Amino acid sequence: MRIHCCGIGGIGLSAYASLRKAAGHDVSGSDRNMSELIADLREQGIPVSLDQGGEALPSDAELLVYSEAIPPDAPERRKATSLGIPQKSYPEALAEIQDGSRTIAVCGTHGKSSTTAMAARVLLEAGLDPTVVVGTKVRELGGRNWRQGKSGLFLVEACEYRRSFMHYSPSIVILTNCDGDHFDYYASEDDYKQAFVAFIQKLPKDGMVITHKSDRDCADVVQRAGRTVQDADSFPLTSLNTPGLHMMQNAQLVLALAEVLSIPHAEATKSLSGFAGTWRRMEVKGEAGGVLIVDDYAHHPKEITATIAAMKSAYPSRRLVTVFQPHTHDRTLKMYEGFTKAFAGADSVIIPDIYVARTDIETKEVDVDAFVKDIASRSSVEARNGTSLKETERMLRKILKPGDILLCMGAGNITSLAARMLDLHTQT
Repeated sequence: MRIHCCGIGGIGLSAYASLRKAAGHDVSGSDRNMSELIADLREQGIPVSLDQGGEALPSDAELLVYSEAIPPDAPERRKATSLGIPQKSYPEALAEIQDGSRTIAVCGTHGKSSTTAMAARVLLEAGLDPTVVVGTKVRELGGRNWRQGKSGLFLVEACEYRRSFMHYSPSIVILTNCDGDHFDYYASEDDYKQAFVAFIQKLPKDGMVITHKSDRDCADVVQRAGRTVQDADSFPLTSLNTPGLHMMQNAQLVLALAEVLSIPHAEATKSLSGFAGTWRRMEVKGEAGGVLIVDDYAHHPKEITATIAAMKSAYPSRRLVTVFQPHTHDRTLKMYEGFTKAFAGADSVIIPDIYVARTDIETKEVDVDAFVKDIASRSSVEARNGTSLKETERMLRKILKPGDILLCMGAGNITSLAARMLDLHTQT
């Protein structure tokens, strides 16, 4: 089949494209900007255009698969409609290739990618040969976000945004937590939780949900869903090569999965003890000028709090300078109170700008000066308005000292700042 992927540089759709290519299909794609993922796709022989005006869509394509970020009036989708080319969203298309597999779906507000990566490591070392789709690049997958297996076991990171995961038919659900997100789509916290209830109810009668029953939100969801539960709290905390209590709690979920799949506990524990993290999850980029530079995807108040706590526990004597790039004005305003209290424990916080991922949801802008003042007062931390990534970089080059940790957090383009700061001797 000839498949064209619109928004192919996305972490999910890029994995789908790779899996289809590996299965022998003719795959092409388009996106707005060059990235490491697109470079890898091209290395696999998948042509990717950085022009999304419509010319890249082959007229003889048999299927257009689009990222959830691509609206119906985008040029390639309009052209596909005019040519009569069938269209499917990424989760719809991914669900089709899961059909017939025993699917392990990892869902939740936070920790999906790390938990999926840990599970992949355990399954691989147990010789179970799974197909894997995960929202980050993973060492155990050769530095990629996908793997083609042959066992009929499909491990997938299942995203709740726009109820995308409802396309999947899981046999096992791992629920990491459920404390609320994506309020540009969900009407309330209860509406959000109800999506997880509905997803868990898709399990067959003999299906299993794995979660922490000590988490009140998770306990509420699984009680409403009425499915068999494996309580991850009954498994011991395991030491990892990546810091943080939240990471050890993710590992408990994987130990519970191992038991469900009859993987010996000692074998699973040994596998997890070697887990050293993934791309953009407390990823140590290197050390420059005596400053340890860490890149992290955290973009929710609870993720920020957990990441800061993990870094302080791992490096208690070092000054922690954080740069946080909020992801959309809409998200920041709807979780404003949580964000202003999330930085307790850090020594310094800089807000460089607000990353605008989607203009259609931005109805009001954050007053960054007021936001910074509120962070300073509510988190009891030194806070600054960096005004831009470029100006923030200049600021950092003046204030960073040997022994500091620079923690860059956010789901936008702040990862580029972490990369540039690896050379602290270059002035801009």
